[in-house]
Amino acid sequence: MSTVRKTITLTDQQDNWVKAQIQAGHYTNDSEYIRDLIRREQERVGQLEAVRAALIEGENSGTPQACDAPAFKRRMLPAQG
Repeated sequence: MSTVRKTITLTDQQDNWVKAQIQAGHYTNDSEYIRDLIRREQERVGQLEAVRAALIEGENSGTPQACDAPAFKRRMLPAQG
């Protein structure tokens, strides 16, 4: 995978935070920390998009119907043998 060099500007407070994460042993350097933040944000956005798609699917699924809560709970429980 190719890489691209970027220059970023941080406040002193942000820089101290990054340094603290590295000193705590969570990351080996600034770049590793920033890449992890980006990966986490990508994952979060993907999860948010999945929830939005599920909500839209639910809205488009037809007329709402009453829920039989006890029947629903029985369907969710593992079969008793």
